[in-house]
Amino acid sequence: MPLYRFKALSPGGQLLQGEMEARTERLVIERLRDDGNIPIDAEPAAPRSAIRRWLDRELPRRSVAAKDVALFTREFSTLVGAGIALDRVLAMLIGLAGKTALREVLTDVHGRVEGGAAIADALEAHPQAFPPFYVNMIRAGEASGQLDAVLKRLAEFLERSRELNSTVRSALVYPAVLIGMAGLSLVIVLTVVLPEFEPIFAEAGRDLPAATQVVRAMGHGLRDYWWAAALVGLLATVVIRRDLTTADGRHRWHGLALRMPVLGSLWRRLAFARFSRMLGTLLANGVGVLSALALAREVTGNEVLSRALAEVAVTVREGGGLARPLAKAKVFPQLAVDLISVGEESGHLEEMLLKAADIYDSEVRHAIDRAVALLVPLLTIGLGALIAAIIGSVLVAILSVNELAL
Repeated sequence: MPLYRFKALSPGGQLLQGEMEARTERLVIERLRDDGNIPIDAEPAAPRSAIRRWLDRELPRRSVAAKDVALFTREFSTLVGAGIALDRVLAMLIGLAGKTALREVLTDVHGRVEGGAAIADALEAHPQAFPPFYVNMIRAGEASGQLDAVLKRLAEFLERSRELNSTVRSALVYPAVLIGMAGLSLVIVLTVVLPEFEPIFAEAGRDLPAATQVVRAMGHGLRDYWWAAALVGLLATVVIRRDLTTADGRHRWHGLALRMPVLGSLWRRLAFARFSRMLGTLLANGVGVLSALALAREVTGNEVLSRALAEVAVTVREGGGLARPLAKAKVFPQLAVDLISVGEESGHLEEMLLKAADIYDSEVRHAIDRAVALLVPLLTIGLGALIAAIIGSVLVAILSVNELAL
């Protein structure tokens, strides 16, 4: 599609310059007018090379950090609660954003709001920073006149979600570094240290111990056929990643992950904590139950659970409750189902959903702490024993050669 460079004036009188893909120059001008801007000029941009087009398509664009969105939401809530006009609040938040990617987004949002757009509509134009659940909550807050309260709950949701994700990532760092260092040590021993002893083994004139022969074979295989191992790994990565781009592929892999002994249970609880907090927050802010279910099931990060929740939504649409189809799906924790059932019966479903989220947040944190406390010593002992066995096999061979020489 052709690329056009344009200039326009925003409703606030600011000069806008940029590029836009469109079939014709007239469509560029119409889009600018639809956004409330006054077009000044639109002309074809210089054609981009094939390499430039590939880079623009493949390289990731500057993304908005989740921590910046959470901080923005908290500051937005505070300023709106203080009774400051919305356009002035946005101008202040642009100044507070610093040199982050969020600043560019907020500048555009500010321009749209000054042009008469609702804040939810302005945020909706930037889904990479403000996902659908965020926009729907803001829209519900605008409609009810409780935008400050909605923003406060939204800030709490984002902060709790970020804390939980940070806990998971932090717990994985040390085991990953440990495995990486052990793997590097193993490669160095097999490809650098072991070859130094090859002349000694060759001059021995006798069969080496079985353990040493196995280690030598591993070293030769790694040195001579590393390219084959790299190729197999690359092909496996490409095949798996491509499979994960399809719904059926994700369903297969996610189902396999859920059946894993320890990690499956942990992922199930983590996914339900996200879903429960999202659903409770959306319902508490006036979003309809069907819309809330559709939005909340997207945050589970698991295709198996997402499909189960889609079937739950069908039952709810037909007039049924939430707890019974969740129990029927048999993929959600029983305690969570019981809490939701109590919430429906007492008329406090939102509170019970948030309470369930708190419970599973805590369980996930404790489970991660226990798993790391158990996993790190086991990895240290196991990997140390493996490297020690390799070095020991070399030493045994050297000793056998020395005995022969004597």
